[in-house]
Amino acid sequence: MATASVAFKSREDHRKQIELEEARKAGLAPAEVDEDGKEINPHIPQYMSSAPWYLNSEKPSLKHQRKWKSDPNYTKSWYDRGAKIYQAEKYRKGACQNCGAMTHTAKACMDRPRKIGAKYTNKNIAPDEKIESFELDYDGKRDRWNGYDPSTYHRVIDLYEAKEDARKKYLKEQQIKKLEEKNNNQEGEDAAASDGDEEEDDLRVDEAKVDESRQMDFAKVEKRVRTTGGGSTGTVRNLRIREDTAKYLLNLDINSAHYDPKTRSMREDPLPDADPNDKFYLGDNQYRNSGQALEFKQMNIHSWEAFDKGQDMHMQAAPSQAELLYKNFKVAKDKLKTQTKDTIMEKYGNASTEDEIPMELLLGQSERQVEYDRAGRIIKGQEVILPKSKYEEDVLANNHTSVWGSWWKDHQWGYRCCQQTIRNSYCTGAAGIEAAEASLDLMKANIARKEACEDIPKQVEEKRMAAWGTDVPEDLELNEEALANALKKEDERKREEKDERKRKYNVKYTNDVTPEEMEAYRMKRVHHEDPMKDFM
Repeated sequence: MATASVAFKSREDHRKQIELEEARKAGLAPAEVDEDGKEINPHIPQYMSSAPWYLNSEKPSLKHQRKWKSDPNYTKSWYDRGAKIYQAEKYRKGACQNCGAMTHTAKACMDRPRKIGAKYTNKNIAPDEKIESFELDYDGKRDRWNGYDPSTYHRVIDLYEAKEDARKKYLKEQQIKKLEEKNNNQEGEDAAASDGDEEEDDLRVDEAKVDESRQMDFAKVEKRVRTTGGGSTGTVRNLRIREDTAKYLLNLDINSAHYDPKTRSMREDPLPDADPNDKFYLGDNQYRNSGQALEFKQMNIHSWEAFDKGQDMHMQAAPSQAELLYKNFKVAKDKLKTQTKDTIMEKYGNASTEDEIPMELLLGQSERQVEYDRAGRIIKGQEVILPKSKYEEDVLANNHTSVWGSWWKDHQWGYRCCQQTIRNSYCTGAAGIEAAEASLDLMKANIARKEACEDIPKQVEEKRMAAWGTDVPEDLELNEEALANALKKEDERKREEKDERKRKYNVKYTNDVTPEEMEAYRMKRVHHEDPMKDFM
């Protein structure tokens, strides 16, 4: 393990440090301790504050992290709202000109603007506010409830309790009024009593209705509805029964059926081993592939296929038409299937209506008895004849002892007996194999000898043509007439270069240069190194 590198002032200090470490290892010197009084492990680098957690087997900790201690400068306290620290009696220099407090200026003053400020009246001087500054830690900066006073929630509780008391008081007054009216009416006591009971029941029903309406607000889901005007808000009620157990709570095992929270779907059965009679949820796949859902899916598929074949129908645009056409299609399909079945039965007959096939033919059994000896030879009875195919089997031709395709080499089939890859060839046996190997070795030896004896080809000097070279060979023969024509063309070209106006629009150039044209170019060109060039 790596050790810390320490800089020493001299070799003597280094030697003393080594002796001290050896004494500590031998137990003759006290061990070195850190700031907390713990023994320092000499095998751990000195730049680490403490040993990693995997070296401390006593208890798990996070001391190996970079900042495992909380900074004492950080705090989670909050401002003391409304606290005052000092009440002055006279205006002080530098204080607020409006209220007289030293903790803010007139621009940031939150008091009512006075007609004449405290600077000029020296009356009603406002006390100084308590100014605090906190250095919050990571959690403190992101705490939404930091500085919240829980005692303020009593106001909400008192408000709800006051509403509940007022409602009970109103219901009690209504009941008292009904009872007084019932006592005043002497006639028809039974009818009055029954009416009173009904009215009391009505009051209870009304109270229940109010509670239900409040509870129904929790089931509302506000969704955006697309409109041409830019969108509006619609209310969609959640129709799920609250008493039902949620599908993702039926089996809390992690390896059970997967639940997708985005689509709220659980395709597999969460309780596959439970009794089917006790289960009310079998997975979304069970409901999609059973009942009317399967029929609806088949109807959709039929509408798609009919639309692809050119029929004008659409499941979403005209569902009644699609359903009617699907019913007609099923009737026609059943009728065609029955007609096809009757045609086949008329032609081939119905084997199910005839006599039953004997069991011997069904199971392949018979009364024939065959006896064998210990070697497997037949003693009594007849051997079972195996059925053969229409192709020839085990037919050996041209003196071969194996069939074609019994040997494979270098992506070629052949005979195993002579290793020949030519079909219908005559078998040569082991001698043919040896001859083939000897010819292969001879061919390899010839190739190696040819590569060894192959000479390096001599480099042929390229002869440049006189038309493209700079030096004219001595044996060059020129045509006098062609040379005269080339000199005329060279003079015309020089005149065209001097006067651009006489240059023709369609200029034709050729890449083929003859020796006469090259000689004319040499004769007409300017020789800069010639001292008599100005007199030419």
